[in-house]
Amino acid sequence: MAGIALDTLPQVFTHAQALALGISDRALYEMRDNGTIDRIARGIYAHPGFEGDPDLIEIAVRAPNATLCLTSALAHHDLTDHIPAQIDIALPRTQRQPATHAPAAWHRFDTDTYNIGRNTIPVTDELSIGIYNPTRSIIDAYRLRHLYGTDQALQALKRWLRTPAAQPSALLDTAEHFPTTTTIIRTTLQTLL
Repeated sequence: MAGIALDTLPQVFTHAQALALGISDRALYEMRDNGTIDRIARGIYAHPGFEGDPDLIEIAVRAPNATLCLTSALAHHDLTDHIPAQIDIALPRTQRQPATHAPAAWHRFDTDTYNIGRNTIPVTDELSIGIYNPTRSIIDAYRLRHLYGTDQALQALKRWLRTPAAQPSALLDTAEHFPTTTTIIRTTLQTLL
């Protein structure tokens, strides 16, 4: 019975999803112990051979609205040489951060601007996580430069300007939603261009 129910579960599934299909705790733990399923994190399992970053999977499952931001987003877009020790994750201010085993640095962003520049990337075949696009990531680096330093923001902007997709006018248009950054970004662009 558990094997049939297991076949109907997605590649990555939760303890609650398994219980809903009639798989008992005992059967679930037995499958984990004999290698029929892999444990990704507390209460999160996967079929053997899954591909994906376990930390991102845990974050995406526990906080479906999570978004990679700041240094993590800049690194994903190859706009920084920094390798973050923790995964920078943004949530809307109104949402509580979940407890995770994954090394996450949680940030609260304004609900009104949270979705500006937000896209998604796949974590597994069936699961995705949010990520800010390069322009939003640069704006956030300038907006939070008091925490991460101006050097990181400047380096990201310089690298972005060397890419074929760089459109300074689009960066300034997006910056208009974040008034504290508009002036410094405009001044920096004038200096660099």
